[in-house]
Amino acid sequence: MGLQREPFHRVYSAPEPPSPKRRPRLLVLLVAVVAFCGAAAAVFVLMPGHGKDAASPRTSPSGGAAPGRTGRATEPPSPSGTPSPSETPMQEQTVASLPKPCAMVSGRTVGRTIPKARRDESANSTFTTCTYTAQGPRFRWLRVEVNLHAPAKTPTPVQDAEGDYRASWTQAHDAPLVRTISLRRQRGIGDEAFRWFKADDGQPTVVGEVTARFRNVLVTVSYSEQAAKGAADAREGACLGTAEGVAREVLATLAHF
Repeated sequence: MGLQREPFHRVYSAPEPPSPKRRPRLLVLLVAVVAFCGAAAAVFVLMPGHGKDAASPRTSPSGGAAPGRTGRATEPPSPSGTPSPSETPMQEQTVASLPKPCAMVSGRTVGRTIPKARRDESANSTFTTCTYTAQGPRFRWLRVEVNLHAPAKTPTPVQDAEGDYRASWTQAHDAPLVRTISLRRQRGIGDEAFRWFKADDGQPTVVGEVTARFRNVLVTVSYSEQAAKGAADAREGACLGTAEGVAREVLATLAHF
């Protein structure tokens, strides 16, 4: 007879929950991927050059492009390399021809300056002179010289007139047979001008002279009168004032000729 087995009683215990280390890996990986994609999208939007604000330039209330950090609006480049209007220098209008020699000073001005004057004139296409001389016992004369650098004869009329003006200024500093009392530049007459007051050596006469350049024309107006001995310097203001007034009238005539 075999041995009789004793009955085996199984003890029941509830299953243990899985530990955190044993959670499904797929769920963890999915959460990580979603988080990474969200962060990447945020970085892309915030990068310079992306997004709605960076895609189009900022505009000012007037509708133009807003200024940059320098405070200046950027102008669009002109097509085909053509300079914009702000870059194109304005062409200076030149004088093409001259009026008649004695037509640049009004009869009223001549009558006030040299009453009952004798008039002498000479002219060619580029140079004119008109001289008014008093007929009475009191010596006085007025002379107007106009030198035109004609555009038809030179490609640089204004530059030539500038050179002529500089030469006159230089010559006035070393003129023979005169005593220079004053010589100075004068603003407000033409494009550039100078005033020269001088006394003739050995003569009781003084001369007030104004030389002015207007575009491509050089104008010289001289007014001379007799001065008492020792009184030459005192006539400076009157003589230069007369010459300047006539010079302004000549320049106005040229500007509207």
